[in-house]
Amino acid sequence: MNSQSKSHSITVGALILLLVLLALGAFFGGGAFLLAPDGHLIQMPISHLTNSPFHDFLIPGALLFAFLGVYPTAVAYSLWRRPAWRWPDHINPFRQFHWCWAATLAAGVIVIAWISTEMVWVPFGLVHLLYLGWGALLVTLTLHPEVRRYCARGVPAMQTGLPVGLQRGQPADSEGGTR
Repeated sequence: MNSQSKSHSITVGALILLLVLLALGAFFGGGAFLLAPDGHLIQMPISHLTNSPFHDFLIPGALLFAFLGVYPTAVAYSLWRRPAWRWPDHINPFRQFHWCWAATLAAGVIVIAWISTEMVWVPFGLVHLLYLGWGALLVTLTLHPEVRRYCARGVPAMQTGLPVGLQRGQPADSEGGTR
């Protein structure tokens, strides 16, 4: 394996890992807010919502669970497998790339937008800087040339330089997704 393939697999693998870890945190936090909208399960005082339009953490928890939990999980799967689903292409503005590229870019933007909005309503904490950096890292890695090559249309999954453990092992369709 040449150094270009190695860096490629590290970059894509890092994106997948970042998405999975983001989702796990959101499942925990969002789930805790869904189970206890008063925030007591994670010691989040309801007073943090004083300047927000919410009277408890139920709606923010549901949004957190969906947009930073479920969505990044689906994006991580799509980045790993590049499924040949056609329906996401209807909203993919980047036709030269498999739709998983646009979905990964959107995941980073969603994190940045979420934290930026949260900072308007919730007292500032270092965790905000962590997640702003996380979102920026998702966007930056998605724009990396190796990720762009991996997601380019017409690149079969077996020719991406991913380690054998990350390859699906099935032939790719003409648009780079696996069957």
